[in-house]
Amino acid sequence: MAEKKGSRAGASGAGRPLVGVAIEVRGQGFGRLRLAVLPDASGPALLAFTQATTAPGAIVHTDGLQSYKTLAKHGYDHQRRRQTAAAPGEQLLPRAHRAISNLKAWMDGTHRGVSDQHLPVYLDEYVFRHTRRVTPMAAFQTLLGLGAAHEATTYGQITRRTAA
Repeated sequence: MAEKKGSRAGASGAGRPLVGVAIEVRGQGFGRLRLAVLPDASGPALLAFTQATTAPGAIVHTDGLQSYKTLAKHGYDHQRRRQTAAAPGEQLLPRAHRAISNLKAWMDGTHRGVSDQHLPVYLDEYVFRHTRRVTPMAAFQTLLGLGAAHEATTYGQITRRTAA
């Protein structure tokens, strides 16, 4: 699923970054999350995001956007759902909507908003926190390990002003 940051509907919000959402279904809840800024909502961009985040053969639930129509041809069990098929008040893709809602609350509450330039870095941080939310000590240990094994990231690298 792709959603414009800060908008209510996935296709609205002109001028805002488009964020792709891939979330693992685990029973009634959800597991791992992947987020990425997408260049557009075209078929090739959505396919590239799906291939980068989802194993071939997986069930992929999407909205009714026509750009997803090639997913089945690339080995995914694509299950489209149109808003008109949802009951009144029902969310079309509840796990993705909850993840985006929590992301927006975290960005607004913790950071008081995020610039488009730095959005990919904040998405990565949110994914890291989300994925390790049930084992906070593991997240801390992972951060310590990463900090010890790698040199510090410079502001230029974060803003992509210098080579990585």
